[in-house]
Amino acid sequence: MIRAKIRGIMHKMDNLDEFDIKLLKLLQANGKLSNQELADAVHLSPSQCSRRRAALEEAGIIRSYHAMLDKHALGFDLTVFINVMLNTHNRNNAKRFGQLIERLDNVQEAYALTGEMDYQIKLVVRDLSELSRIINDEIMPHESVQTIKSSIVLNTIKFSRELPLS
Repeated sequence: MIRAKIRGIMHKMDNLDEFDIKLLKLLQANGKLSNQELADAVHLSPSQCSRRRAALEEAGIIRSYHAMLDKHALGFDLTVFINVMLNTHNRNNAKRFGQLIERLDNVQEAYALTGEMDYQIKLVVRDLSELSRIINDEIMPHESVQTIKSSIVLNTIKFSRELPLS
């Protein structure tokens, strides 16, 4: 079912024209743009922009709109990447680990990987004691986890959520 949905979106992407791409670029940079502002930027009428935006949303190309919060202003001063190796590789163990990650509010992203480690987790914490609590009380004692390796981000060189649309 997921593959069929992805194929459907890919087919729709083949049908995007230069106006759709421009709209996507603009909305990626600022999801709060009005139809009038979009129309002025891409040289279409506001009603055409509205219809195109609605079609992009319906097609699943635009999934949602979000406010980006400043993590430092809210006291989340540490970003940490944790690589996790599971103790056994089976569907149930992976499912249990996924349920653990879903419960942890500090986790922003989690990826299943190929290679030496099974997962990479990105989380934000207020300080080292919060990180220690999450690692020592939540992740390490979990029955699915064999090994973890953590890295604290010293400096963010580049951060972008925008896709490279051409």
